[in-house]
Amino acid sequence: MRVRIDLHTHSDVSDGTQPPAGLVRAAADAGLDVMALTDHDTAAGWAEAVATAAEVGIRVVPGMEISTELDGHGVHLLAYLPDPRHPALAAELAAVLEGRNARLPATIAKLQAEGVEIEIDDVLAAVAGVPAALGRPHVADALVARGVVADRSEAFDRWLSAGRPGYVRRYAADLTTMIGVVRDAGGVTVVAHPWGRTRTPYLTAERIAALAEAGLAGIEVDHEDHTPDVRRTLRGIAGDLGLVITGSSDHHGAGKEGHGLGCNTTAPTEFERLMERAAAARRATGRPVQEEYAWTL
Repeated sequence: MRVRIDLHTHSDVSDGTQPPAGLVRAAADAGLDVMALTDHDTAAGWAEAVATAAEVGIRVVPGMEISTELDGHGVHLLAYLPDPRHPALAAELAAVLEGRNARLPATIAKLQAEGVEIEIDDVLAAVAGVPAALGRPHVADALVARGVVADRSEAFDRWLSAGRPGYVRRYAADLTTMIGVVRDAGGVTVVAHPWGRTRTPYLTAERIAALAEAGLAGIEVDHEDHTPDVRRTLRGIAGDLGLVITGSSDHHGAGKEGHGLGCNTTAPTEFERLMERAAAARRATGRPVQEEYAWTL
């Protein structure tokens, strides 16, 4: 029997467009057996997702996608099964979310200075659900609603990405430090789409090797932002370093085209390796498994 596993999805608790329950039901309808909920910098959707998964008969792995940086370069870090109550992790997530919210008025001001007619109320009107923090994707949706751009991709390409007129830098956790923090919280980490959307990846094989030494467990290899050549190269790097190889959709609902649930998946053997490493982290740190999520392990 084929098992289909998607380890990177977003609900409207961050910048997706479906509530956690709706996302889980959509995953079941898409034929997934396992999905991870990895909203940006928050565990707020876990309980709803896990409860719904029990109803529809699929497995949910609680996770999050943490905003980090390495030497000034932004890197997204997928963290699976950490205890969000761990003090160091909770403090870092709070700082990241505060940075997200503080960036919104500065972003709006920069766009207005460029002649773009947009207000904070436009962003609030475009938001689906009740996200833990407002971010650039929500601004992008407001730009779409105002007719400034056609979709989120154009919003980032023209206005919101680093170096573009509406970009505002915000706080992000140190990548190497965060790998250790997640491990101390009983979780396991995978670097997300490390060579996506760039011709000159900052995370070279040498830097990935250093991260593996620091405790990184895996690389998200199969992702829509990775070409076939990139996937082959990253798969080779992961193999050389003994890292887990994951694949996922990075699904955001209607907010991100071309990332349908299950468009990329993780091999069951790689998933089991990842879960074994998470279990080892919990044993090493003595962090308790939260009872409400224990059945997902």
